[in-house]
Amino acid sequence: MGLATDIIIIVIAALLGGTMAHILRQPLIIGYILAGIVVGPHTGGITVTQIHDIELLAEIGVALLLFALGLEFSFKELRPVRKIALLGTPLQMLLSMLLGYGAARLCGLDWLPSLWFAAMCSLSSTMVILKTLMNQGWLGTLSSRVMIGLLIVQDLAVVPMLIILPQLNQAELNYTVLALAAAKATLFLIGMLLVGVRLIPWLLRRVAQWNSREIFSLTLLAVGLGVGYITYLSGLSFALGAFVAGMVLGGSHFGHQALSDITPVRDLFAMLFFVSVGMMLDPLYLLNNASIVLILVLLVTIGKSAILILISHLFGYGNVIPLAVGLGLFQIGEFAFVLAKTGHSLGTFNDDTYSLFLSVTIVTMLLTPTLSGLTTPLYAFWKKKRKKPPLATFNITQKELKEHTLIIGGGRVGQQIATLLKQISSPCLIIEIDQRRVDSLAKSGMPTLFGDATQELLLDVAKIHTASLLLITIPDLNIASLIIAQARKYNPTIAIVAQVSALDQFQALQQAGVQQLVWPHLETGLEMSRRALALLHTPPSLIHQLTTEARNRLSASLCPNLDPHPQLGHFPQLFDMEWITIPNHSQLAHHSISGLAVRSSLGVSIVALLRQQQLHVNPEANFILAEGDSLAIIGSQEARNSFRNYVASAIHKGE
Repeated sequence: MGLATDIIIIVIAALLGGTMAHILRQPLIIGYILAGIVVGPHTGGITVTQIHDIELLAEIGVALLLFALGLEFSFKELRPVRKIALLGTPLQMLLSMLLGYGAARLCGLDWLPSLWFAAMCSLSSTMVILKTLMNQGWLGTLSSRVMIGLLIVQDLAVVPMLIILPQLNQAELNYTVLALAAAKATLFLIGMLLVGVRLIPWLLRRVAQWNSREIFSLTLLAVGLGVGYITYLSGLSFALGAFVAGMVLGGSHFGHQALSDITPVRDLFAMLFFVSVGMMLDPLYLLNNASIVLILVLLVTIGKSAILILISHLFGYGNVIPLAVGLGLFQIGEFAFVLAKTGHSLGTFNDDTYSLFLSVTIVTMLLTPTLSGLTTPLYAFWKKKRKKPPLATFNITQKELKEHTLIIGGGRVGQQIATLLKQISSPCLIIEIDQRRVDSLAKSGMPTLFGDATQELLLDVAKIHTASLLLITIPDLNIASLIIAQARKYNPTIAIVAQVSALDQFQALQQAGVQQLVWPHLETGLEMSRRALALLHTPPSLIHQLTTEARNRLSASLCPNLDPHPQLGHFPQLFDMEWITIPNHSQLAHHSISGLAVRSSLGVSIVALLRQQQLHVNPEANFILAEGDSLAIIGSQEARNSFRNYVASAIHKGE
């Protein structure tokens, strides 16, 4: 069957390799590359024969990767970290290129292959670091936002690299050729902005009106690959056209749907690309040249980490962020495979050098989860050794720190909790390590303490020994465990509520002594269920009972020793309470509660009244009702239904 047989072999091998990578919590691309090594020409056994044809298909994978990157590109993601992303990333890439060039020359490579390796070293892996951050529960933190900002700009830099580096392959550097390539790229970008921004969305709008999902998906492929082919015919990079087409389309309201439709096809062809990369890697070369591979890995890992830490400090980031960025982005990224494959196909370097570049890239990727996981313990060790910084407290005095609530993390969750506690005059203190967030909290009047909550000194200043409650809003298991361990030393009986980001964290935090655990995914599902049941006119008591039982069942299955207070699930059955609002032009307005006589006639009691955000509990019998009042009534289901009908019918009656 020829090519068809090869594709079947590749798909099965990729499935096995991807499954193994998933089980080991490694990025899928590592499994794909290892699968390519197994079915490649260097290992024997079941081998792909039509390697050149597979490589041609893999080029479509590169174009679709960049097309999807253009669809996902958003300037909004760069706003919170725009300074370090837009200014720091070029500086980081320049220093990393110098590092890579020097390391390659040190290992005896010529200047041109060294320059290609330098370009590869300047890139980090978006796929690997996103997977690592998700596994560690760090997504959403300031550290992750800094890393993602750097990655976006790095990925954008791949496009000019694919234009410039092939031109350097000439015997003599022809600046005219480079200038011509830059001019073509500029004209192409201008043309896409002037014509493509209008033409491509117009075309997709017309196709979408046909209500054919298949034709819409085919149109997306035609746009991405077609624009790429046009740029190829004009002497530019095939990938450049695909990326710009994706970026133009991503700015329209078709962007999300386009990304959804293109992702399965992109993943399929990207799999072919990464498998083809693995097919070119010779395991014997890796074994015979382990020393030079190890030297390059060490130089890249240590040097690039130091560069990233330095850049983070230069742009004002402190505490754990520089270390997290350095240990997160030190690896060489997946787009280095694109550069390596391009350089190899152009004859810039031979098979051995190509295998060397692939080996170093793969090893740094494999090291990422382990080294990134060392961020928390290394930072904790460093904090113990360094001189303690002065602690700054805002909007609270030491006298107020008694029977208070400590909130770890001043993000949206922490701020919401503090706001509610202030409304009931319950003392609280937010502990936040991000200086920028501390400044914002201080300006808004929130009681805030700057510092690292894993440190004993800071918890002592926060008077953990007199606190009544500890709330941990940081979804990182390692940090939460350190905070709990320190808190228990000062206050063994303190009640603790913590957030978890994955199911496998329940038992670990339970063993650490947490009484209550909150899983955002569960709470979101329960809240959506609650609102859906309310719209279906389900009695509030039954809604509360069902959602509470669902929460307790999951808690009992994961952590049998946790105290979920199951009796609360039956509490509302004793008090069937429901809120009903008096509509405009209602007959009930301007009447007193006693004048309505709803208790004697309908069997309900008005136990609370909400008017203009002011709550009146157990209002007096002579309280005069008004339009827009929300009444809290209790009674049987039949009685509450009667009162609801009474309120609805009263709007149609005259005085």
